[in-house]
Amino acid sequence: MQENKQPSEIQGELPEPSEGESVPPQPANEQANADMDTMPRLEETLRQAELKAAEHHDAWLRARAETENVRRRAQEDIAKASKFAAEKFAGGMLPVKDSLEAALASEKQTLESLREGVELTLKQLNAAFQNAGLAEEDPAGQKFDPNKHQAISAIEAEGEPNTVLSVLQKGYLLHGRVIRPAMVMVSKAKGT
Repeated sequence: MQENKQPSEIQGELPEPSEGESVPPQPANEQANADMDTMPRLEETLRQAELKAAEHHDAWLRARAETENVRRRAQEDIAKASKFAAEKFAGGMLPVKDSLEAALASEKQTLESLREGVELTLKQLNAAFQNAGLAEEDPAGQKFDPNKHQAISAIEAEGEPNTVLSVLQKGYLLHGRVIRPAMVMVSKAKGT
């Protein structure tokens, strides 16, 4: 008869092999040691993964801050550019203003000296316009272009219709963009 043993007493005992049966050795201590060795390796791997994650998070935060700084600087540059866009042109206009004031300040002027002064002032103005990228549009004799010209009237004339006959007011382009269209009179075919 077998004795009834308590579960705590059974735990440490191994069943005896019957005759002719071989029992593989149970590495109880080896398994425990392997578990002990695996745990520190897992903890170390976890710690390294957490450090990597912290590094990546820090790098992401820095990149985000840098992106925000670049965006903020770009907005400031755009604001400054629009605020001071006319600075170069204004600098070119100051000599023109000085010349006009000097002409008005002089009391003893002849018509000839006044004309010379106005011509020199006009040259200064044209140079300021050219430096700023502002060009005249004087289309006399050219084909009418509704993108650059504004027709005031059409007159029957010989030659090809829609040709600019006369320019009432010059137009101006800023870097190729129409600032003011030229006001023109164009030709039309006779009898229309």
